[in-house]
Order: sequence, then C-alpha cells, then structure tokens
Amino acid sequence: MSDAPEVRPPVVTPVRVVIALCLLAPFVAMLWVGSYAKVDPTFIGIPFFYWYQMLWVLISTALTMIAYQLWQRDQRARRGGTK
Repeated sequence: MSDAPEVRPPVVTPVRVVIALCLLAPFVAMLWVGSYAKVDPTFIGIPFFYWYQMLWVLISTALTMIAYQLWQRDQRARRGGTK
C-alpha cells in the first residue's frame, strides 16, 4: 500500500459554479464591446467607454476575491475541515 493521499475526482458543485461565474463575468463584460462603445453618459467629464472599463477593474477585483474565498472554503471542506 502506498502512503499517497486519496485523490478524489473533480466534482461540479454549486459553489464551484459560482466561482466560475465570478471569474467569467469580467471577460464577458469586456468582450461585449457593443454594450459600452459609446460616449454618454459621462461621469465627471469622463466618457462612458472609459469609466465603464475602470469600474470593471474594481468589480473584477471584488469578484476574484470572492472566488478565492469560496475556493479556499471548498478546499477545506474537501480535505475534511483541517487547517
């Protein structure tokens, strides 16, 4: 017998689906250029095209942090709650 830890196959769970959505949302938002390729509405004199993209930098950061926290919790649960 080997001392190697038991390897479990990947499992699709609701938490992992949420993680995937958190990571995919910024890509979909930025690839759909037609939704933000315009000047109006402006925000403090900045055209929509620019402030929309900068807003997604902040949103992407938040979504990545959420995905990371969910992933850490999922991994702890799969290992049986250790660490």
